[in-house]
Amino acid sequence: MLRIKNLKCSYGNIMAVQGASLSVNNGELISIIGANGSGKSTLLLAICGLLTSWEGEIIFKEKNIKGLSPPSIVKSGISMVPEGRQIFSPLSVIDNLKMGAYTMYRKGMKKEVSDDLDMIMELFPILRERANQLAGTLSGGEQQMLAIGRALMARPQLLVLDEPSMGLAPKIVDMIFGIIKNLRKEGVTILLVEQNARAALKISDRGYVLETGKIVLQGSAEELLVDDDVKRAYLGRDYGDFYDGR
Repeated sequence: MLRIKNLKCSYGNIMAVQGASLSVNNGELISIIGANGSGKSTLLLAICGLLTSWEGEIIFKEKNIKGLSPPSIVKSGISMVPEGRQIFSPLSVIDNLKMGAYTMYRKGMKKEVSDDLDMIMELFPILRERANQLAGTLSGGEQQMLAIGRALMARPQLLVLDEPSMGLAPKIVDMIFGIIKNLRKEGVTILLVEQNARAALKISDRGYVLETGKIVLQGSAEELLVDDDVKRAYLGRDYGDFYDGR
């Protein structure tokens, strides 16, 4: 579904991603792990059209998406749950979800949007309870559910998540990763960027390790979980031992 070849991203003279190559197959859950500053979020920004200064190839469904605007990339089938959630705080929960379906409203697909809203409310019952509440008053975990729901409202073929566990309590992280795992079981293709390496790999099919902008290791999630270098660098006791993958 997604193929990235020799991606190079820079901010001025600083090279944030240095020739990264990776792939995501239909139906897979792929994790990119790495320390802060390794280039993980920059890579996602390039995929989603939010970073224009890059070289290489990003092929989505056999089409080169370089030069496409973020709205065009959403229309093509990629939807992002951004780092820090970035919900529309002054809007209600229901209006945030409707914003995710903006392209569908433009096509006059009101019945489909209504059906999708029902689906999101079933997936996240708390959002139904909070439907008319201002999004900025939700808890961190509820805001993360809202951000995921908003992204799903665009009916993505590829769901991209950037650090979904950031700033959340362990119990809430456990729940969020369970939701992501269930979405994968339902057939959603997922690219997950996450510093919480153990929790991410426990629910993934494959993974890539990014260091200083370079892919230094790749393999199945099982292989990476037992790799000595990965364990030493990323799988200490502070990285998601609470999540058992159920």
